[in-house]
Amino acid sequence: MPLAETRFITVDKRRPLHKLLLKVLLLIGAVTSAWMAAGTVPTIVDYGMQWINPPWFVLAAFGLTSVVSLLIGTSFGAVSTVGVALMIMANGSGANSAVIAGAIIAGAYVGDRCSAMSSSAILIASITQTQLYGNIRAMWKTALLPLGVSLVIYAGLSLFNPVRVENQTFLAQTQQTFQIAPIALLPALIILLLSLAHVSVTRSMLWRIGRAIALAMGVQHYTVLDLIRFMALGFKLDSASPLSDIFKDGGIVAMLRVSVVVILSTAFVGIVAETQILHKLNSAIVGIKSRRQCFFTTCWVGMATATFGCTQTIAILLTQQLVTPNYGELPDGRDRLALDLENTVVVLSPLIPWNIAGLVPATVLHAGFGFIPFACYLYLLPLISWAQLNSARLPSAKPDE
Repeated sequence: MPLAETRFITVDKRRPLHKLLLKVLLLIGAVTSAWMAAGTVPTIVDYGMQWINPPWFVLAAFGLTSVVSLLIGTSFGAVSTVGVALMIMANGSGANSAVIAGAIIAGAYVGDRCSAMSSSAILIASITQTQLYGNIRAMWKTALLPLGVSLVIYAGLSLFNPVRVENQTFLAQTQQTFQIAPIALLPALIILLLSLAHVSVTRSMLWRIGRAIALAMGVQHYTVLDLIRFMALGFKLDSASPLSDIFKDGGIVAMLRVSVVVILSTAFVGIVAETQILHKLNSAIVGIKSRRQCFFTTCWVGMATATFGCTQTIAILLTQQLVTPNYGELPDGRDRLALDLENTVVVLSPLIPWNIAGLVPATVLHAGFGFIPFACYLYLLPLISWAQLNSARLPSAKPDE
C-alpha cells in the first residue's frame, strides 16, 4: 500500500474497515453497560475481592485485573472498576501505591491486547486483514511465558510490599447495591463458549447483550427504560451511592467518541503521509530481512509513533503503515504483522508518560508515572517475544510503487 495513500482498508471485499469497526465499537459500548446492569462486572469484582489474600495483594491485583480486562475487553474499564476498588482497599496500608498501580495497569492491558472485545485487537485485525480469533490464539502462545514471569515478579513484590486491607466497606456496599449471585456470571461464560466456537464478533455481542438484558431485568430488577438509557448513555448509579464513581461505564454515546478518535486518527495518519514526512523513515525501514530485525524495527517504530501520536490508535495506524512492506506478500506475512503489532505498540504505548494509554489509567488511580517500572508485563512481552525469535529470513517485500 503506497505510504502517501490512506484509505479504509477492508477485512474482506464486502465489509470496509470503517463500517465493521464502528459497528463493533458501538456494540462494545452496549455490552459493557448491559454487563454492569446485569451485575456481571460487580459479581466478578466482588468474588475476586473475596478471593484476595492480603499477603499476596500485588499478585492478586495483577491477576484479578487481567481477568476483568479479558472479559470486558477494555483497559480503561478494568482500571476504573476493579482497579479503583483495589486501590481503595489498599489505602492506608503503607504499601507502595506505585507497585499496586503498576500491577493493575499491566493486568488491564492483558485483556486490552487479546480479548475478543478489545477495540485495539479488532482494529489490528481489520487493518492487517487477518482473522481476530486466529490472532488471539497466536497472542496467547506468545503471552504465556511473559505472563508466567510477571506472576513470579508480582509474587516477589507482594512479599516485599505486604498490604493490610483496611477498607472492607467496599464489599458490603457492592453486595447492598447489586444482587451478587453465580447466575450473574452467565454472560462471561457465554463469551468463552462463543469464542471457542469462533462465532462472529457481532453475533457474539448480540448474544451477550440479550443475556445481560434478561439478567438485568430478572435479577437486578431494572426496567426496560433503564436499560435503554444505560445502553445509550452508559451505566450509572444514583449519585448518592458510594459506588457511583466506580461502577460506571459503557454506552453507545461513549463509544461514539472512541469511534470519532479512530476516524480522526486515520485522517491524521493520512495527512502525515501526504506531507511526505514519513518517506525518509519508510525508505530506511524497507529492506529489513530477518525475523528478529523485523520485530525489532516494529518495536522501535511503535515506541516512536506512541511518543509522537500520544494515543494508542495513532501509534497502531502509523506503525502499520511504516512496517507493512517488511512483511512480504505471503499469506502468513499479515499474521506476523498483526502479532508483532500486538506484541509491541499495543503494550508499549502505556509506558509513554504522556500517551493517554498510560496517562488515563494512572490518573484514575491517582498513581502518577511511578507505576511504569512496575508494569512488568508491558515490557516483558516485547522483550521475551524478541528473544524467542530465530534469525530466519523473511520473504522479500515488493517496494511501494
